Order: sequence, then C-alpha cells, then structure tokens
Amino acid sequence: MSGDSKSGEWEGNDALKTWVSDRLLALQGFSTPEFVEYAIGLAKQATSAADVVGKLEEYGLAFSDDLHLFAEEIFSNVPWKVSPRKQKAYDNEDGIGTGLGKAVFEDQIEFIKESMLKVDDEMSIESPEISKAKSELETLHEDRRTLPIYAHRDSLLKAIEEHQVLVIVGETGSGKTTQIPQYLHEAGYTKRGKVACTQPRRVAAISVAARVSQEMDVKLGHEVGYSIRFEDCTSEKTVLKYMTDGKLLRELLGEPDLASYSVIMVDEAHERTVSTDVLFGLLKDIARFRKDIKILISSATPYASKFSDFFDCAPIYRIPGRRYPVEIQYTKAPVADYLDAAIVTVLQIHVTQSPGDILVFLTGQEEIESAEEILKHKITGFGSEIPELVISKIFSNLPTELQAKIFQPIPIGSRKVVLATNIAEASSTVDGINYVIDPGFCKMESYNPRTGMESLQVTSISKASADQRAGRSGRTGPGKCFRLYTADSYKTKLDDNTPPEIQRTNLTSVVLSLKSLGIQNLLNFDFMDPPSNEALLKALELLFALGALNKLGEVTKVGRQMAEFPLDPMLSKMIVASDKYKCSDEVISIAAMLSVGNSIFYRPKDEQVRADHARMSFHTGNVGDHIALMNVYNSWRETNYSTQWCYENYVQAIKKAIISGFFSHSARLQNYGSYRTVKHPRIVHIHPRSGLADNFPRWVVYHEVVLTTKEYMRNVTELKPEWLVEIAPHYYQMKDVEDA
Repeated sequence: MSGDSKSGEWEGNDALKTWVSDRLLALQGFSTPEFVEYAIGLAKQATSAADVVGKLEEYGLAFSDDLHLFAEEIFSNVPWKVSPRKQKAYDNEDGIGTGLGKAVFEDQIEFIKESMLKVDDEMSIESPEISKAKSELETLHEDRRTLPIYAHRDSLLKAIEEHQVLVIVGETGSGKTTQIPQYLHEAGYTKRGKVACTQPRRVAAISVAARVSQEMDVKLGHEVGYSIRFEDCTSEKTVLKYMTDGKLLRELLGEPDLASYSVIMVDEAHERTVSTDVLFGLLKDIARFRKDIKILISSATPYASKFSDFFDCAPIYRIPGRRYPVEIQYTKAPVADYLDAAIVTVLQIHVTQSPGDILVFLTGQEEIESAEEILKHKITGFGSEIPELVISKIFSNLPTELQAKIFQPIPIGSRKVVLATNIAEASSTVDGINYVIDPGFCKMESYNPRTGMESLQVTSISKASADQRAGRSGRTGPGKCFRLYTADSYKTKLDDNTPPEIQRTNLTSVVLSLKSLGIQNLLNFDFMDPPSNEALLKALELLFALGALNKLGEVTKVGRQMAEFPLDPMLSKMIVASDKYKCSDEVISIAAMLSVGNSIFYRPKDEQVRADHARMSFHTGNVGDHIALMNVYNSWRETNYSTQWCYENYVQAIKKAIISGFFSHSARLQNYGSYRTVKHPRIVHIHPRSGLADNFPRWVVYHEVVLTTKEYMRNVTELKPEWLVEIAPHYYQMKDVEDA
C-alpha cells in the first residue's frame, strides 16, 4: 500500500489495525495490540510523517528507510487525517488559515495567537506527553497508579496527618476526587468515622461514587455510597460517602458536630455555591472544638490563597494534573455579533483545522437552537465540499437522553460540534474536544433584595471562567481556544473571578438553616464573602411573615417544620399549610414540580407550536399554572381521579395552601394588561408561556418574578383578594385588597 492511498480504502478499524500489526512485525519482528493502538494514536496527533518517525525513534525503534516508509504510510492512511498538502494550504502563522476556507465561504474572523502578543501574564503550559494506548484488559488498579496523584500519595497522607485543615490544589485530571477518599480509607481514617466528599452537582456525586465503588470492587451503596436531595444510596456499611454540599448542610441540622465523620472533603470548592460558602463558616467553627476531625478543601489555583487565609493560614498542597498545551487565539478586533462570529469560526475550524471536535459556549437554549439552525442551513448549502459536521447540544432544560448524545461516537471522517451553555465548563469530559470557541458571555442569576426580584441576564464572564473554558480543549490532548474578543478585553474588561453565589441570591433558605442551627447573630457569622445586610434583613422579614420566626427572631414550631423540607421556605410553608386544607398530596406534587425550576416543559425550536399546544392542554378551564402542574403530574401517573380537582371547593383548597406560602407574591391587574404587585409596588407582566397569559385575571399569586426583556411573573394562579386577608392578616389589611 503506497503513501498516496486514501483513508477511505479502509473498510473498518480492524483492517487498519491488521495492516499496522503486519507492518510492525516486518519492521521489528514482533507486534502487540498495545503498540498497534499507540502507533495509530500517534499518527492521529502527528503533524507530519517526520513527526511520526521522531516519536517512534523515541519509543525505541531504530531509524531505517523501512521505518520512514512505514511512517509515511500510516500518516497518510489513518482516518481523520487531513493531508499535509491541504494542511499547509490552510494554516498560517497568525492563526486560522485562509486556503480552502475562502473557497467555501467569504466571511471569516481574523485571529492572532496569544504567543505573538507577548502578554506579560501568559499562561505557563507544560509540554504534552503522548500516553501509550492501554489494553482493555488493564485493571482499574493499574489505572489508579497512572494518575498524577499516585506519586504524591504518601506525602499527601503525611500532610493530612500533620495538619487539621489542608487546602489541596488538584489540577484537572489529577485524580483527587476519586483517590483521596480511598487513600484515607486505606490509611485507617474510616475506622474513626466516615469520610465525606462533597460535590456542587448531584450528577457528579453519583458518577464519582459509582467509579470509586468499581475501583474498590464493592457494591454501590455498601462501603461506598452517595447521598443527594431525595435520594440516599448508603447503608450502615458505608465508609466513603459522596454527597452534594447542600446535603451535608442539611445533615448538620441533625448532627451539628458531624460526630459520625472523621474527614470532610469539600471538593470543587472554587465554584463557590451558597451551600459551600455556608459550610466554610460552619466547618471552621467545628474544627475549633473537634480537634480530631480533618477538613480538606479542594480548590482550583486562583482561590487557593483565599481559602488558606480564611482557614487561619492553612497550608496548601499542590498536585500536578494531566495538562496538555492549549493555544489561545484572540480576535484582532472586537466582533459586532458574537453569535454570528461563533458560527463563522465553527466553519473556519471545520474546513481549515486538523481533526478534532469543537465545543462552543453560548448563553442559553435560544442561542443554541438558533446556532444549530443556521449551521445546518449553511452545511447543507456547502454540500459535499466539506466533510460531515455532527451537531450536538447541551443545556439545563434539555431532556437527559438528548444531553447524553454529546458522548456518542460519530462516523469516521466527520467532526462533532457541541453547542453548550456554561454548564459545560466543569461537567464531565467529552472526549475528542480539541477546539473551544469562547464568545466571552454567559447568563448569570442575580437577586435584588430591595425588590425581591431575580434576574437572569447576559453578562461578561470572568478571567477564571475564560481559563476554565480554554482548558476544556486540553483535557485529552493538545487543543486550541478561539476567543471572540481581543486580548486587551481579556486583560482590562473581565473580572478576575465570578462573584460568589451567596452575594447574588435569595438568602431566605440559608437564614432559616442557620437559625435552626442556633446561630442567632447572622451579621457576625463568619462568611468568607459576606452577603449584604439588606439581603439578610429581607430574608428575616420574609421568614417572620411566613411564621417561621417570632418577634425575637427565634425559630417557631412552624419554622422547624419548614426547615425539615429541603425546599425554598415559601414552598415549605405551602406544604405545611396544606394539612389544614386537607390537600397535602396534591400540594406536595405541585411543590415538587415547582422545585425543579423551569424544566417541566421542553420546547424545541422546530416544534414550538406542538409543544405549546401540548402544554396548554393541561390548562383547560383556565385553572392557572399551579393546578396545571398538578394535572401534568396526574397524567404522568395515569390515575383515575384526574377529574376530582375540577370541583370548585377542591381547587380553592389547593389555591389557599399555595397562598399560605406565597401570599407576599400577589399582584393586581392594571390598565393595558400589566399588573402591580400589592406589597412593594412595581409593574410586572404574566409570562407569555403561562396558561393565563391571554386571560388577564384581576388578582394573581405568582411563584417568582424574573427579569428578561420585561419583569415577568412565572407560574401564576388566579386568587380571590379576600383570601389574602384571611390567610395572612398580619401582612394584609382590607384596604390593601379593595379594588380601586
């Protein structure tokens, strides 16, 4: 087979492996499956036949004409390989080339390499190491020994033994999450109590626990388990427990000193969730009176010093990770439309860059579906001029089975592009990503305690997020990151870090938890980054109005009942009140539906009319959004009592239970279809996807107000104004609810 052969001649991967094995036998007299895989992987990453020769010589093969011929053949024939002739035409020293790209489409984005800018704060990047292919028969224990953390096992355990609190900086791929709890178990820490490892996300807690149970060869839920909201996969045997940070916070309500634990490891602490920040203050206090407990804070590099300072100058232990070089490229000039620029850059990469998948960060579902539609249209227009481009997407409202498609293999010779929100910054690694496109924006939630309104607005990302995004291209091999903003914008316009969640969220649930733990003076609580006094006072006011606190700020009997539920206190009060109205089963169903956010209904761009029709079918009789959610749940359960709720008194009971939790969220119809909130008056509107959007009831209660293009009320139900005085006489007077 000559060097001019095309990869299309291979009927399959097995044929390629057979050919490589035969050539290696002829070259060196032996061949192994591992070396065959290594040679093929090497050819995929190489930039020339000479590069293949050099790597094979490093491996131990002697240079010869036959070796050079083999290198040329395998370089030319490995699938996914862009020919050297085309590659030379595509590439130029300033970034993305202009060869075939101009022939396929006219609009292009000009990039410049970071290395050419001589930026003072240039990231230091280690040289890549091409790992040898592993046999499928290699054991999990051998995998553990290949992790970077393995070489530091003994020194890490010694540091943990010598210090009560340790900040651990574990680079991506170091193995800290799966290995440190196992090392602690092997060192005997679990003889004194359980080892807890917290995660910011439920999916991470489950997947990591499953992996560790495999490595320890035990059944998940026995020695290794996980605990998340509404699901506890542990037993009396459990010694290594993975859980969300919120779950550990709730365990503190029943066990304030965490006496059953010997080690608490807060993993991914740099994400700074509300629960993580509250845990910091509580763990710091526990460590002062429980000298036998060990606290490990796992952090990304930018936050290590901050965590160390907070925990009384705790030592920092650094673990190197697998790091491949990532080439950063910036636009030469600002782009006018980042969505259009992202689409153009995808196509530039597809026709000018060597094989590898693309990850594009966008701000939300609407942008992702627009980009998908435009890309499909453009690719169809190019026809057979360019290889196949497989489009995948991931965002929070996307059904789980569709999210899983980003991990599915694609046909040989094609390329995958993943369109994602910022949840892809720290989620599971998608193998094969070599290129990242970063427009520099995300949607961020914020909370205004003065108005009680939450907003979700597009804003610039931080430098920390930009670096995290770039790193996604270097997880499994060398990568490139194309930033759709200038180097000057990165240096001067992006904040160093994203503001911690505790400074931009509703604190009602946090305050109730802390009060339930006996912490009375919240203004003096040891927050790493304290929230505003206004936000704390707003939370106290609402808890008092809900009956969770008395006039002295102490937790009431109702408040303790509310604290038992892992929900927003307004939802908790709704459930507690449902017992009075004899509709607990129905209200619990509604609360469960509300607690999962805005993801009950999936509304794909190409089927919006059908999706809206299906959603409105649950609104028959203008029952309101809350009752509609119950109808959805009842339909899902396929029960036979779905007509019972239609009786007026039955619906009223459910509505009164809802108002018991959300009486402060009431609004009255104004002229021209807008509404005015009763307390703290401001103009709001019913969300266009509400079942009551076209009905304009005179009085409504709503679940939340969000700021998008307007201030919209979401999940709205009609009410009778006299119910407000009946249910919350301490909050409303008749003059508040009398119609003008």
